[in-house]
Amino acid sequence: MNKTMQNIAATALVGRVKGMAVAMSRVQPFWVLVAIVILCAVMSVVSDVFFSERNIYNTTRNFAFFGIMALGMTAVIVTRGIDLSVGSMMGLCGIVTGLVMQAGYPLWAGFLACIGTALLASLVTGVLIAYVRLAPFVVTLGMLALLRSVAMVLSNNKMIYEFGPDQEIYEWLGGSSMLGVPNPVWALIILTVILFFAFRYTAWGRWLFAIGGNPEAAKLCGIPVERVVTSAYMVSGLTVGIATFLIVGWFGSVTNALGQTYELNVIAAAVIGGANLMGGVAYAIGAPIGAALVELIRNSLLLAGVDALWQGAFVGLFIILAVLVEKMRGNQE
Repeated sequence: MNKTMQNIAATALVGRVKGMAVAMSRVQPFWVLVAIVILCAVMSVVSDVFFSERNIYNTTRNFAFFGIMALGMTAVIVTRGIDLSVGSMMGLCGIVTGLVMQAGYPLWAGFLACIGTALLASLVTGVLIAYVRLAPFVVTLGMLALLRSVAMVLSNNKMIYEFGPDQEIYEWLGGSSMLGVPNPVWALIILTVILFFAFRYTAWGRWLFAIGGNPEAAKLCGIPVERVVTSAYMVSGLTVGIATFLIVGWFGSVTNALGQTYELNVIAAAVIGGANLMGGVAYAIGAPIGAALVELIRNSLLLAGVDALWQGAFVGLFIILAVLVEKMRGNQE
């Protein structure tokens, strides 16, 4: 009898494991993770320094900044939106942070100024898109130019490198590590866990996916579409603010050029990680995985001696492949 029960339990366990394996193979982040493993295996042969402690540290730190912003971008893309202004928003937030701390204010004041600037800019963007019903592409393209211009005016086109009495702490926060893991990576891990639970277990997360699937039907079901869409852009702004605060601390200085073209890498990370540009499909874990692949491509090309000018071509190719794979999987279902 006991043997029979054990066999039944073992069979049930095997069935659950198989079910989990099949479910994982159906989501895009799984295949992106496979691509990362293959790329790492190839680079371990091509380059002797790929798995060196220094290269791993630099690579993980670099992709953490894009991964943090890609989390917010994922929330926007779920609603069928896009945010082209995240790079310019980073530039403005960085300048505001630098100016506040240069004036002698403490670290927490610089953080609040950075986050507040990001939330205000993203609130304006969200209201124009959700309530005024302007196209996300047009609004965020306009904000891209507007925010960069404001950053140039505020900075007077000068570098800011004096961050007041808390400069050493600030530089440690952005550029050092705890337990051998870069501080920005810890921030990425925490934010990924938060967004995972928000997507999966909160009404806000369910509303996001419902809006992305069918905004008209979501409206008829009583979902506050305008408010939720605005909040998605503000989440994107929040992640930009956090990434900006950390990256300025790492650089130890800031100019109004901070974040230029970053929007391309952020969107690439979100899309490669499984966020469907048609809305309704995304994975919180996909954002850091997508950001990791984008950074690994850049790092691998440099170590392999490939001209840096080819980086954009490879990233663009992976974006197209990611969209193609998603479309093929959709047709099969």
